[in-house]
Amino acid sequence: MSKLQKDTINTNHTASGASRSASFLLIAMLSLLLVTAAYCGYRFRALAYEQKHIKEDYSLSNNITFGIFSVDRWGDKISAVVDRRVKGFKLTKNQKADMQKEVEKQLHGMVNKAVAEVTKPQKGLGAKLKKLAFNTFVDVKEIHALVPSFSRTIVTKVTSPASLKKLKSVATGKLDELEAQTYDRSDQTISSVEHSIYQKYKVNNSAAFDKVINAKLSYIKDLSYRYAIGMTACIAIALLLWLWLRKRVNLEVPLFIISLLFAFTLLAVGVSSPIIEVDARIQTLEFALLGEKLVFSNQVLFFQSQSILGVIGTLVEQPKPDAILVGVLLMLFVVILPLLRLIARGLQVSCSELLGNSKFVRFLAFDLGKWDMADVMVVGIAMTYIGLNGILKSQLSGLNITSDTLKVITANNSALQLGFFIFVAYVAYNIILSAILKRIDEQNGPC
Repeated sequence: MSKLQKDTINTNHTASGASRSASFLLIAMLSLLLVTAAYCGYRFRALAYEQKHIKEDYSLSNNITFGIFSVDRWGDKISAVVDRRVKGFKLTKNQKADMQKEVEKQLHGMVNKAVAEVTKPQKGLGAKLKKLAFNTFVDVKEIHALVPSFSRTIVTKVTSPASLKKLKSVATGKLDELEAQTYDRSDQTISSVEHSIYQKYKVNNSAAFDKVINAKLSYIKDLSYRYAIGMTACIAIALLLWLWLRKRVNLEVPLFIISLLFAFTLLAVGVSSPIIEVDARIQTLEFALLGEKLVFSNQVLFFQSQSILGVIGTLVEQPKPDAILVGVLLMLFVVILPLLRLIARGLQVSCSELLGNSKFVRFLAFDLGKWDMADVMVVGIAMTYIGLNGILKSQLSGLNITSDTLKVITANNSALQLGFFIFVAYVAYNIILSAILKRIDEQNGPC
């Protein structure tokens, strides 16, 4: 063997070793990106459900059944207002003067009535003697002259601290009696629910509860955005590597297989994370009573947060056959068929020769796309959200009231969740993978 041939062989071995090293490095880098994306997806999903559970707890604690629709809650608030009014009750000088005039009027009336009763025509001898004695010894004008003095004495006695205390005690007792008569037996349930939830979040009152909930939700929201961005960034880097190495035919198979695993990660997170949240509430209800306002805040009318799998599960659990059928079809066309397509694509690229150019695998990889309804699901969710949001706004706006005695402000906090956009990312990524698979198939020709 000549020296030239030996140098050529050594050069080829060196180039082959460098190529293998580059391939190994690329696969290691993509594997690291895949693990990172999978971890971000896992954490994102966990945070999405933690947020859902927190909002469910908040909705239960502030449910309208335990607020505006509870007689006990109304009773507590009304009792508090009346109790403050009763305990703070005081008469002004003008009120005392008006009271004295009214007492004088009543006393003058009583005197006139008594005089008329005694001086009316009598039939019996005894009655006539009484009438004669009354006319002889009683001066009606003197009695009327004493009325103002009696009135002052009565008013002073009635408005004394001791008398007012007794009156307040009677009024409070009557209020307690009325409250007991209107008891709706929900107070114990409300207290039990609140105690359980407050204990879970380690708070003692509603103000502290709201503060803790808002802080937790804000933290989860920021963290969820970071994990979502991290997951999509890993996938974007993988696509950039595809663009950079698109002419390296020997790297197409490992690149495509890892790309399919990225797609599987997006699909798993997209279908299992909450995609839409429906939140309708009465933000504020103010009712004027005795110069004060009874206020109910953040009364939840309805709250629901669901993932695609959650919607499917809800439909399947319904007793109606049509709902079950819709749930099964959604499971088939939105979850199962996309998974089959991912598996078939992997087999088509990596094992086509081993499978002997299986028509079934090619059908799943190429022709099954017309039955994959993931993109249709995206449009359906978006249209459902738009329609539902419009209906809620229309209905809630009819509850808004502003008057001197009553003020009602509603709020529609319904929104698409990040899980929906992860699912949209899967659909877009799936389209890109389809284009890449067609290019690979065209380069290799029919297997």
